[in-house]
Amino acid sequence: MFSHHTKTGYRESLPGITQKSLVFGTNTLMAEFRLEKGSTLPRHSHPHEQTGYLVSGHMTLRIHDEESDIRPGDSWNIPGNVEHSAVIHEDSMAIEVFCPVREDYLE
Repeated sequence: MFSHHTKTGYRESLPGITQKSLVFGTNTLMAEFRLEKGSTLPRHSHPHEQTGYLVSGHMTLRIHDEESDIRPGDSWNIPGNVEHSAVIHEDSMAIEVFCPVREDYLE
């Protein structure tokens, strides 16, 4: 499957956070997240393993009890069912892969 860049298809998941599913297969889904400065991703968990890469911006990411200052080029992995949260310090863009496919991101 191929997916080509478009400027449409973004949806707001939380105030200041928009997402777009880019491509998915049988086991994984890749999504782009646009995060506005000052927004927060509240502490939450889901059964999906989540691997991410910060393309641009700056944020503080907390995974369980560990916190890290995330800058462009940094990456992370969040096991399924582990609580995580983020504070966005600059307008940012992240790419994340979820396994298994997040059905709620296909809507």
